[in-house]
Amino acid sequence: MIKFGSAESRTSSGTQALLRVLTAAALAVDAYVHADLASVYDPVRNSISQGDLFRIEAGASALAALLILLSAHRLVWTFAFLVAASGVGAVLLYRYVNVGTLGPLPNMYEPLWFPKKTATTIAEGFATLTALAGLAQSLRRHAAGRPALVQNSPRRSVR
Repeated sequence: MIKFGSAESRTSSGTQALLRVLTAAALAVDAYVHADLASVYDPVRNSISQGDLFRIEAGASALAALLILLSAHRLVWTFAFLVAASGVGAVLLYRYVNVGTLGPLPNMYEPLWFPKKTATTIAEGFATLTALAGLAQSLRRHAAGRPALVQNSPRRSVR
């Protein structure tokens, strides 16, 4: 168990702070690139345009970046991880697989790399890893703070 004020506790807190800043920075890059490119992708549409999806991604990434700077709660880490992982998953899927239209989503197949796409993919991948590390550390700290279960508690006999 980590004791408050111990060297291990300070190292853990420092690592947590570093992970928060790195995750927020990577999510900010993701938000910026998606917001910047949204208008370029407005013509790619079905019921909803790819530009609208980029704006949603930009908003979710910006929100996740802000929340992770404000709190290291495990739910915030989970949200940051899901935003980053879904972003990198989508860009890789639509880079390598021609999925076609899915319900209201347009066909977003784009089998090429360019600097902004590469930058956001790297940022999303990095944010995925740092958010996962932050979540794991948060879960460990949460579990360490719980009282241990009593192994040898007296049992009541039922008569």
